[in-house]
Amino acid sequence: MYTYAMNLQLFNNTQTTGSGSLSVEMKTYYNKQLLDNAEPVLVHRQFGMKRPLPKNNGKNIEFRSFSSLPKALQPLTEGVTPNGRSLQAQNITATIEQYGDYVEVSDLLDLTAYDRIILESNKLLGSQAGRTLDTITRDEANAGTNVLYQRKKDGTAVLTRHDLDADSVLTVDTVFEAAAILKGKNTPLIDGSYVGIIHPHVAKDFMIANREAGTWVDINKYSNSTKIFEGEIGKVAGVRFVESSEAKIWKDSTCPALTYKQTSDSAPQADKQYYTKSGETYTATDFPLSAFTSGTTYYEAATMLSVYSVLVIGEGAYGVTDLEGGGLEMFVKQLGSSGTADPLNQRATIGWKAATVTKVLAEDYMVRIETASSFSRKSQAN
Repeated sequence: MYTYAMNLQLFNNTQTTGSGSLSVEMKTYYNKQLLDNAEPVLVHRQFGMKRPLPKNNGKNIEFRSFSSLPKALQPLTEGVTPNGRSLQAQNITATIEQYGDYVEVSDLLDLTAYDRIILESNKLLGSQAGRTLDTITRDEANAGTNVLYQRKKDGTAVLTRHDLDADSVLTVDTVFEAAAILKGKNTPLIDGSYVGIIHPHVAKDFMIANREAGTWVDINKYSNSTKIFEGEIGKVAGVRFVESSEAKIWKDSTCPALTYKQTSDSAPQADKQYYTKSGETYTATDFPLSAFTSGTTYYEAATMLSVYSVLVIGEGAYGVTDLEGGGLEMFVKQLGSSGTADPLNQRATIGWKAATVTKVLAEDYMVRIETASSFSRKSQAN
């Protein structure tokens, strides 16, 4: 952690208004603090393969991954040098985008405490930046097609999201299955284990069940040499779990219905699940539905259960741009720095800007488990 004496010059000039910018020392300090405030919520990003921003500030960045080598089953001949192999590289290009926000500071605030205002704003902005950037990574990682749907309580297999029910809560058997899928693809481990990113609502049910069964290992039971990930809570089935309130939650027409209403759609929507009714029983139609049948009344969900993602990953599943070295910056504009746009020197601004992208590099290195929780009836999408 950087430390600075409180008498450091805040701006490059000594004016309380004007066009001065942060001094080099303070810009370094506040950028570091912004990143420190963002890191606790960068749960998904911490497992990305990091690449620095292009030095020429171009918008494209290239991630490179290498294909596995085949087995070398041919016996060597004494004195004969065998033919070597070439590395097979796959180059994946992604486009960098910029994100950011700022807050305005009024001249009515006590400017003698301006450094304190900056520090407090930095905490809020750092948290916002972290949640923003982690959501970008989360959404890219959750777009994969390797999906396991949690079985129902009686063991019935579930094949689609809308077939889940309130009792389809995460079990250790499903975690074992996800880990087995990754092992079958020779997915590299992350510090000796696979990692599961889990929402606190799902973690609560899962931890209680597995503590009672004696299968859950809390982080305080780890050996002292184990590096603890940001947000880590424990492990089971060879998977170390990290908790994040930003783990994906769906609550839309693709989710299990609790109550139904007659649809007002004149034609089927591609992202909506429809139902027909016989007596008091509602039956899901094909998804997506290609066309309505004349004379048939169709229904859609009026209220839904929330569905949660538990993302189980190995090393190299996705890549991210590094936030250090200019990837995440803080900007402070003092009173009057806007010129004629602020003629009475009434507003200062404090903000952040990030240049970033996340790109899936190896979809086989991720399995998304979709599950309900005891909070599914009342939780909201994120």
